[in-house]
Amino acid sequence: MKNILIAFMMAAAITAHAEPFVKGADVGWLPQMEATGYKFYNRQGKQEDLLQILKEDGINTIRLRTWVNPSSDRASGHNSKDETVAMAVRAQKMGMRVMINFHYSDSWADPQQQRKPAAWIGHDFPQLLKDVYGYTHEVMSALKQAGVTPEWVQVGNETPTGMIYPEGHTDNWPQLAQLINQGYDAIKAVSPTSKVVLHLDRGNDSQRFRTWFDNARANGAKYDVIGMSYYPYWLDGRPDYTASINDLAANMNDMAARYGKEVMVVEVGGEDTQPQNTYDMLVAVQRKVKAVPDHKGLGVIYWEPQGARSWSHYELSAWGADGRPTKAMEAFRAD
Repeated sequence: MKNILIAFMMAAAITAHAEPFVKGADVGWLPQMEATGYKFYNRQGKQEDLLQILKEDGINTIRLRTWVNPSSDRASGHNSKDETVAMAVRAQKMGMRVMINFHYSDSWADPQQQRKPAAWIGHDFPQLLKDVYGYTHEVMSALKQAGVTPEWVQVGNETPTGMIYPEGHTDNWPQLAQLINQGYDAIKAVSPTSKVVLHLDRGNDSQRFRTWFDNARANGAKYDVIGMSYYPYWLDGRPDYTASINDLAANMNDMAARYGKEVMVVEVGGEDTQPQNTYDMLVAVQRKVKAVPDHKGLGVIYWEPQGARSWSHYELSAWGADGRPTKAMEAFRAD
């Protein structure tokens, strides 16, 4: 009987970690790329749906941002609730897992800018709390109605100094934590199984993460997963990834141990003109995430790999001028 019990417990433990490693792509630009006539080609030069091309390279997860009242600007607009839901449905039909990323803005939210939505300007703090809850609940409900249950949902995008300025700045952590918790509660009210992600940039910077998540803990911010961006290209002096990859690994291990949370590299990218180097970097990052103890390293997501420079002027896609994926994307099949 004891042996049977041990076998059952071992099987349960294996089942608990049976979810496949996340190999993801953030493709928020896809609808407007298609609307402007951009054509995607697979490695054989055949025109094909982007999601199918990504799937052939091992991608199993799609990350999508959502903005409150976005403009129609090609590069800095779109990603409305309706567009995001439609993309999520499309990804799920392709057998992809889904991550939703709430920016809580009408356009980009990142370390340089965390502008509150225009419709929320002038609202007092109690109303802002209701705004965050209501908007998050609305989008999550629309996804549920469409038959999509996101596995992960971000509350804020790259928030080292907070979100929804000025009320949600890290200068006022008690308020920031309340805003985060309104997002968390709305997500769980609609989709209890979705894991909530809090996300900072510079995943190689341990002190940045310790300071932020110590404050999150001290102020009662609720979350399930620590999300990181890792862009060696944007670090001071643009050093090769080999100069920071061990710091990324050490930080992931520290975060998992210090807070008892799962970790994920939710954004990564390398220079499109250096596909072999980006390939090597992606292989290395995946290995470091997989090495996080106790199966707490969930996966790696490339930010806009299909966002070809010819269309976006973005330096860190993994797409060539020929409309095909570069060597870099093979890293998701190689490891």
